[in-house]
Amino acid sequence: MILMFSVTMSQYQFCGPNVIDDFFCDLDPVLELSCSDTSLVKIESMILVIPIVLFPFTVIIVSYVYIIFTILKIPSVTGRQKTFSTCSSHLAVVFIYYGTIITMYSFPNMGDVKKILSLFYTVITPILNPVIYSLSNRDIKQAFRKLLSKVASGLPTSWLKGLPHL
Repeated sequence: MILMFSVTMSQYQFCGPNVIDDFFCDLDPVLELSCSDTSLVKIESMILVIPIVLFPFTVIIVSYVYIIFTILKIPSVTGRQKTFSTCSSHLAVVFIYYGTIITMYSFPNMGDVKKILSLFYTVITPILNPVIYSLSNRDIKQAFRKLLSKVASGLPTSWLKGLPHL
């Protein structure tokens, strides 16, 4: 895929500023530096989004549908809750990661929103990943509750009503 973009882009004219206005060197910011018609590379990237991003995401979603149906067959409520708890953390990470990537590459003309989305899937998701997975650990949950209670004790009582119960 990268080779195809590189070959196509090597024939483009680049003029003007050579500064990329983004957090990292992604395809769209590089294309913005070109003086040539970049529609061919944009079409190529839209076509390649389907097999490279949407196919794995679809496989994950279909797998989770099967997993959910299997979980619903577990006779005990406690067993279902524990299994859903384990799966939900992974599913949250998958939706955060793939949701931002699919949005970024499916809707190319988003301006500064793209910067925020790229920051989200390159920085925020990897930071949240261990936090989300560790929330299924009982000790981490207790520490998180303590932290929330310490933070909440300094807040007005009207703020406490909206806090979720973990």
